[in-house]
Amino acid sequence: MDARDAELKRELDATLHARRELGEEYESALVDSFLEKVDQRIDGAVERRVRRQLAEQQMQTARDSRTPRVTDSWGERFGFGIVSLVLAVPLSAIGGGIAQLPGLMVAWAGIVGVNVAQAARANPGLFGRRSSSKKGDWED
Repeated sequence: MDARDAELKRELDATLHARRELGEEYESALVDSFLEKVDQRIDGAVERRVRRQLAEQQMQTARDSRTPRVTDSWGERFGFGIVSLVLAVPLSAIGGGIAQLPGLMVAWAGIVGVNVAQAARANPGLFGRRSSSKKGDWED
């Protein structure tokens, strides 16, 4: 039994004892007094529960606001594409000048690789397998 329940039980016992001593003419006043104490107890419990839930919601909101979010705007993608093309000119010249066609191929493979990596980072499901609505022979 909880300490608060024991206190409420003592209050009820005292109210019943007072009713026996004072008689039936004070019964409604004694019942009203006891019910007022029960109402206060319930109000306190509800208030504590609401405060606890509000604090939990605030903590969850604070945790969610700290998580980094990937922002992928059109301007970011456009800027990355422009920078890639601008850097492709000197890289092509250096690769082609030093190692001719193989150097040019390596330079462009690097440029394409960087752009593919950027696209995969910005769109996680871009290169993933597409789910089929039909099940294969091996799936249940």
